[in-house]
Amino acid sequence: MKWLALSALIAPSQAALRFGCSTLTIQRLDPLVEPGALPSAHLHQIVGGDAFNASMSGDIGEQGTCTTCTFSEDFSNYWTAVMFFKHPNGTYKRVPIMQNTALPNGINGGMTVYYTQQDFNSNGNVKITSFPPGFRMVVGNPTTTSLSGSRANVGLKFVCLENKGTRFPELSDFPTKPCRGGIMTVHHFPACWDGKNADSPDHQSHMYNTGKEAFQNAGPCPASHPVRMPQVAYETLWDTTQFNSMWPSGGANPFTLSYTDSKGYGTHADYLFGWKGDSLQRAMDHSCMFNACENGRPLKSQNVAAMNRCTIKKIVNEDTGDNWIKAMPGQTAAS
Repeated sequence: MKWLALSALIAPSQAALRFGCSTLTIQRLDPLVEPGALPSAHLHQIVGGDAFNASMSGDIGEQGTCTTCTFSEDFSNYWTAVMFFKHPNGTYKRVPIMQNTALPNGINGGMTVYYTQQDFNSNGNVKITSFPPGFRMVVGNPTTTSLSGSRANVGLKFVCLENKGTRFPELSDFPTKPCRGGIMTVHHFPACWDGKNADSPDHQSHMYNTGKEAFQNAGPCPASHPVRMPQVAYETLWDTTQFNSMWPSGGANPFTLSYTDSKGYGTHADYLFGWKGDSLQRAMDHSCMFNACENGRPLKSQNVAAMNRCTIKKIVNEDTGDNWIKAMPGQTAAS
């Protein structure tokens, strides 16, 4: 990931958001790919607004009553697959999530969310258009089963952490050795929109990716997808360190995503827009940077305690891996 030191970021006209969201729920729910399914095929970690459920439609920004995110006007939902450790005896345990050091202390699990414009230095002198109500998209595909297929998604990466500040190197599959500081998953969404459709049958075709890597300067949008939108990205830090002593002899990777992907080729993420009113557009039109956008400058924000209080009820009643389990939720136990 091309990572620029914050000291190198100079105003004005930078307009980028970086904020934390605590965990809303960990359940088998997926209103984009499997709307209405109770349960969905595999387990997800979900953050954001409390309107989240198995079937979602309409303007989500007008439906929520609380959000797990820093900005209290953001009722969007952000979710990814969950990471598990597979013990040599064949049982599984869910890997806990750590807080990013760039965020305030006390956030319960969750992820770091970014809305950038072109890179970390500039808004690119291009008008950035907010997502419309009802907008949704997916990046990556759990059916990807090859390293070449994984590498084709340049914004989907793993980082073997030396510490929470590690950003290099980026990998297209799981690390092949124990990581001293844990594992970070990175999901960057495309930022060029066709200007017409809030969704598409595959939840991807209405968007086009001109990004190179992570937060590098993205290329211009093509005529087929001419509208530049914010570059949405997630970072999730998984505390794999407690399992390092159980790493199996022979070096085989013991971690798996929640749909039995032990390579990481099919890593993917989902986004459902839910900013209230014109709040995201106001932020993109502003010159604020990261936490300087909080406290009404121009976005309303909330403290960590309020973020952590926002939850939803458990709809799918099953053990999601707090304890050792014979199979990951929705998956068949090994014989």
